Amino acid sequence: MSMTDIADEDITLVEDAARKFVQTEVAPHLNDWEEAGEFPRSLYRRAAEMGWLEMGYPEQFGGTPSPWKLRNAMTIALARSGGSGGLMASLFSHNIGLPPVVRHGSPALQAEVIPDVLAGKKISALAITEPGGGTDVSALRTTARLEGDEYVVDGEKIFITSGMRADWFTVAVRTDLKNKGPMGISMLMVPGDAAGLSRSPLKKMGWLCSDTAQLRFDGVRVPARYLVGEEGSGFKMILTNFNGERLSMAAMALGFSECCFDEALSWAQQRKTFGTALVDHQVIRHKLMDMKMRIESTRAWLNAVSARADAGDRGDKAAKGAEWVAQVCLLKNHATQTMQFCADQGVQILGGMGFMRGTACERIYREVKVMMIGGGAEEIMKELASRQLGL
Repeated sequence: MSMTDIADEDITLVEDAARKFVQTEVAPHLNDWEEAGEFPRSLYRRAAEMGWLEMGYPEQFGGTPSPWKLRNAMTIALARSGGSGGLMASLFSHNIGLPPVVRHGSPALQAEVIPDVLAGKKISALAITEPGGGTDVSALRTTARLEGDEYVVDGEKIFITSGMRADWFTVAVRTDLKNKGPMGISMLMVPGDAAGLSRSPLKKMGWLCSDTAQLRFDGVRVPARYLVGEEGSGFKMILTNFNGERLSMAAMALGFSECCFDEALSWAQQRKTFGTALVDHQVIRHKLMDMKMRIESTRAWLNAVSARADAGDRGDKAAKGAEWVAQVCLLKNHATQTMQFCADQGVQILGGMGFMRGTACERIYREVKVMMIGGGAEEIMKELASRQLGL
């Protein structure tokens, strides 16, 4: 699909397909998947068949070049229809695992990793965060020392989405053991079946059907050709990768906010108190309008930032500079705060039912904190934005 030729009809088709997919293939099973802590691997194949895993990737790898405008439409529709952050986090974990390989991997590495992931045959994950540090990437301790034609990896990673069953991990490692700063960091691909790699499942507040893990690397040997780009260039890759992740999270947060609004409105129209529908009470209508106000401001900001991203991807270098990075950071905060507000108000409007498992508002209420922390916590986003703006 052309990066410039996106008609409203194309967006409508994607949105309709996403809604139908959730209604027929996700919603009937979601509660069971939440209890099981995972969803079937076959869902990756189905998402690939729908053309969603390939969106935004080069055709040479089996991808479909797609602008953010279209990718966001798909993300928002899936989130609004299903309200499951866990499913979306794992189903699309390749969108944070693959970009470094696409941008910096050797042709041989790209051919080995990317096509199978985009076809839904393999699962890709990103492994950066460590038990001793989260957002402070430059302080990571996982090491990879070169021995002959192999790297030997030792260390730990935590909070890894798709960590229990990923077939490929894009791992941030320290290859320059004398350099304790960001310039000593590299990116390395590690196969999921590598000897010495162990995984432990993590229990979470939300994202229950996302398989999240702690990884341990105990003398894991991987071919030197699995290095992504050059040694010492990993920190820059990570910073670039974060921009796309945060933009996607803003779109997800918008969809989840709309999901809360939809459920709250439907409940308010059906539920009767003191002989009249909830929605007939002014206080409830005002709650709904407070939700709507935040949703529409988030949508407008997301559209504006995404339009600049699309312009930059088409070659307009002026579109994606430091000020744009600041916008992405602040948008991510605004979108997740909107999600938090809408989840809270949704649960309040649903009353007792909002406290029960099985409602979208309850699930999203539990999931909002990971959205406000993951991909860069609120506090870090503010600090990064201020620095990008020269403050």
